[in-house]
Amino acid sequence: MRNLTQPYLSVVIPAFNEEERIASTVEALVAYLESWAGERTWELLVVSDGSTDSTAKIVSDISAGNSKVRLVDAPHGGKGAAVRRGMDEAAGEWRFLCDADLSMPASNLGRFFEGSGSNSGNPRYDVSIGSREAQGAKRFSEPRSRHIKGRLFNYAVKVLALRGIEDTQCGFKLFSAEAARKLFPHQSLDGWAFDVELLVLAKTAKFSIGEIPIDWYYGEGSKMTLTKGLIAVLDVARVGLNRVLRKYGSVERKGGA
Repeated sequence: MRNLTQPYLSVVIPAFNEEERIASTVEALVAYLESWAGERTWELLVVSDGSTDSTAKIVSDISAGNSKVRLVDAPHGGKGAAVRRGMDEAAGEWRFLCDADLSMPASNLGRFFEGSGSNSGNPRYDVSIGSREAQGAKRFSEPRSRHIKGRLFNYAVKVLALRGIEDTQCGFKLFSAEAARKLFPHQSLDGWAFDVELLVLAKTAKFSIGEIPIDWYYGEGSKMTLTKGLIAVLDVARVGLNRVLRKYGSVERKGGA
């Protein structure tokens, strides 16, 4: 039986020094959720990853006027750590990971669910991945060099750790509550490759995974650097090695007690 006090949807936004855009991101999501959710309840959690700017205060001020918005003020640990904390704090039947830059329009969130609007059904997959490569996806204003770097990284992911997924790194992903509860406690990477580790865990645990085509708008302000990119590739290699050594075999499978 469904827990009537449990939100239907939790939106988790990891944020590190995002004072310039966090307010507009939260406001856009709140506006969309209010129109889309209908009678379904929802919550929005912003995890401030040890931000040293006004990110936490901005979210706290918004939360004071909207009880559905909550600030989780965490020590700095990296994006993977912030996402893990947010998913642990979330209570929704479905838990949506959302990048702070909202490079995907808020309205695309509905694509992760069957149907549309308040009549939409549940997602088709246990883990749904926003994809810039799936049929029907569109990219806007992305420099060619940026696209090439992304495809090279995806190639490295396929060679070193995980095949069959065209866009592991898009920052918009939806998890069932069961998948979130069983996968995130095993997520150990705190850097940019945490997505790859999560998807390897999901595949190991037999959760269904699908890619959802989205509209994606390139924007300035990415925190990715060459050094971080190289570290991410090394982390992917470590994930691949852990998979070969069956170190992810302890994750509880879908439907397990």
